[in-house]
Amino acid sequence: MFFTYLRRELRRRRKAALVVASGLALGIALVIVVNSVSSGMREAQDKVLESLYGLGTDMTVTKAAPPASEGGRAGPRFKFDAQDGDEEQSNDIVMPQGFETLASSTVGKVADQSGVATAVGGLSLSVVKVDGEFKPGEFKPRENGASGGGAGGGIGGPQGEVRGGGADFDVDSYTVYGTDTARQDLGPLTSSKITDGRTFKATETDARVAVADAAYAKEKKYEVGGEVTIKGTKFEIIGIATADSGDAAANLYIPLKRAQTLSDSKDKVTTVYVQADDSQQIGAVKSAIQKNVPGTTVTTSADLADTVSGSLSTASDLATNVGKWLSVAVLVAAFVVAGLLTVSAVSRRVQEFGTLKALGWKSGRVTRQVVGEAMVNGLVGGALGIAVGIAGAYALTAVSPSLTAQLGAAAGGPGGGGGGPAGGLVRAGGPGGQSAEKAIEIALTAPVSAATIALAVGLAVTGGLIAGAFGGWRASRLRPADALRRVE
Repeated sequence: MFFTYLRRELRRRRKAALVVASGLALGIALVIVVNSVSSGMREAQDKVLESLYGLGTDMTVTKAAPPASEGGRAGPRFKFDAQDGDEEQSNDIVMPQGFETLASSTVGKVADQSGVATAVGGLSLSVVKVDGEFKPGEFKPRENGASGGGAGGGIGGPQGEVRGGGADFDVDSYTVYGTDTARQDLGPLTSSKITDGRTFKATETDARVAVADAAYAKEKKYEVGGEVTIKGTKFEIIGIATADSGDAAANLYIPLKRAQTLSDSKDKVTTVYVQADDSQQIGAVKSAIQKNVPGTTVTTSADLADTVSGSLSTASDLATNVGKWLSVAVLVAAFVVAGLLTVSAVSRRVQEFGTLKALGWKSGRVTRQVVGEAMVNGLVGGALGIAVGIAGAYALTAVSPSLTAQLGAAAGGPGGGGGGPAGGLVRAGGPGGQSAEKAIEIALTAPVSAATIALAVGLAVTGGLIAGAFGGWRASRLRPADALRRVE
């Protein structure tokens, strides 16, 4: 009887049911889209951070470099010997960049802290290469009769002047990352995929081999099997690595020990990459490291997310704040409208419910009938909302708008922000400075999770219950005598 009456009433009041369902569908669809976009934002930020540190990194341990005026590293200085003739000269400066170096033993200290699963050290280097030649000027004697006055024209001085000459030098700068070949499961190289050749072997701890970033290799026309020279040392290119998203953390990757040798940084690292046992205990691990490894700065993924700016950050703020509040407002409005429409429908059915009560229906049975109709409206609205919301999310994913994320110097990746002059880095203060920004473009997606669908179903049921509660309360207050007085 319940379902027969329910089906008949819903068919008879199709328009009213459709209005209630449509209102709930709009609110639920908006919630799905906003939640999906928020999930896409979180994934985009994770990709941005992974482009700095690689997969699995929960935090990094570094030491801020003091300014040059307080004993910190100064900028690169080049010194050339005077030579005769038009002879080419070249000089490479290889120096740690971004942070003060830490002793390699710091890696072991960090790994020994409670809650730390893995700790790996890395050395980020900046290489500035100056290559060119000096051209000496030519001495031109003065013509006969010319005045001997002026500079160098006195008695006993040269009777002429030097003309021409100068210098022509090219400056090339790039970044090199020293990776621990025995522990390649953590660190910036894991954010790139080897697309040609191979990665390092665990035994190549001090080998003269290198992996080149794909974009840098294309620019310099490097190929697997070729060579690259760093500070007079030739390295065989064994692999080409393509960054999963954004720019690579470095232009070249070489074994850690070899990087330490090139930069005169024996047993030194610039960054310790840390993976925690439990992602829920990152705060406790950070506190333990700061307490037991003094003089260091511990940066977590949450800290890094605060340094992300640009359109990605703006869109994330809009989705988190404006989007969620808008969703709440629309849902509340939809619930209220559904409740009011249900009450209005009950008021128009006074004679019907009065007659049913006169025939023996209890108030509870009438209330259940009204709540059942409202629940069906809510479920229909939920189904429509889920369909519209998923369609909107997939449409956004298909368009995949491009967002820009800018990482400030606080990000603390290799080179104080990742990358280098050839990798999209804007640096103030020269190589080794800490003021840096790295711009990364990333496509936005809107993944729809099972949790989001479950939330939508819950909202549909809630909307039905709220509307049913309004209508049921109104129906329960009807008295048969009052209802039958309206019968004409």
